[in-house]
Amino acid sequence: MISGGTDGMGRALALTALRRGDTVVVVGRDERKGQVFLDAAASSGAEGRAFFLGADLSLVSENRRVVRRITEGFPVVDALVLCARHFRSTRLVTAEGLENTFALEYLSRFLLSHGLVPSLRRADAPVVVNVAGPGVPKPEIHWDDPGLGGNYHGVTAQLQAGRANDLLGVAFAGEHASSGIRYVLLNPGGVATSFSGEYDAETAAHVESLKRFGKPVEEGIRPIVARVDDPPAEPLSAFVEDRRITLADHGFDPEPAARLLALTRTLLDGR
Repeated sequence: MISGGTDGMGRALALTALRRGDTVVVVGRDERKGQVFLDAAASSGAEGRAFFLGADLSLVSENRRVVRRITEGFPVVDALVLCARHFRSTRLVTAEGLENTFALEYLSRFLLSHGLVPSLRRADAPVVVNVAGPGVPKPEIHWDDPGLGGNYHGVTAQLQAGRANDLLGVAFAGEHASSGIRYVLLNPGGVATSFSGEYDAETAAHVESLKRFGKPVEEGIRPIVARVDDPPAEPLSAFVEDRRITLADHGFDPEPAARLLALTRTLLDGR
């Protein structure tokens, strides 16, 4: 299963997996792009192994619906790859009252990771690959204002989501260490992917530069494929491209991971 699988690296990964004979479920919000993916699968002879679930993953309710659909339709999940992201220069609050970037790029990954544990546990070598930003310096979580209502900036929101995902990996591995599920935090480096988002002029210019000088998407997904094919032995690992990085630093501290886990459950309570 691939969240954010109708665009960029997620789509390239999905099509690669189909060519190898895998069954693939992609989740995305754009029905048109979902149909394009299904058409591409059909044209390659993989029609019966390609599935699209339309969902707005910035909504807690939609993530829970996706978990139910996957659990009912695919009782064994070998790999969950988390790619969904969307940059917003202007702060947006979802219909459920949550800041969009935090909801999409962190809470969705939390809900899908934990929600699909039963299906992952049934696989022979289950792995979650969270395509985020380990190895990049990030500020602390804005504990008193995770929705950044007092001082929003698109880059700040992205960095906070990245920090939250590092801590998600720590908390998940601690909670499910005996499950056999391997949690991998992976930074693919500079990739000329789709960069889904709504950008101000300055950020848009930076994104265009990244597109010009980034690696091709097909190269960018290679470390993801490698981790899916051969999950590390440890419950938690982190990579920048193919290079493993140490977990023995502040970015993977169990104390803020536990604090974020408690905050997350409070935010999700009643939603």
